[in-house]
Amino acid sequence: MSKVKIKPLADRVLIEPQEAEVKTASGIIIPDSAKEKPLRGKVIAAGSGTKDEKMEVAVGDLVLYGKYAGTELQFNGKDYLIMRQSDILAII
Repeated sequence: MSKVKIKPLADRVLIEPQEAEVKTASGIIIPDSAKEKPLRGKVIAAGSGTKDEKMEVAVGDLVLYGKYAGTELQFNGKDYLIMRQSDILAII
């Protein structure tokens, strides 16, 4: 795992989105024009939480998040999302 020098503040989380599926379970190949944004990713960094809400996610967790959650950013040529912990739907 690469070391990213981005430290999220408060209840924010830095996520590296996973690649979208290119083939369905039945073997149908999905063209680029029909692919959706990935809805899961790996937690790369997490803030320390707030006084009212402790952090439930940790670095290395695989999470599901909403379709329009977070802010996209690029750092050293890689794409990341930064979002509040409340935008994360589940840890898988």
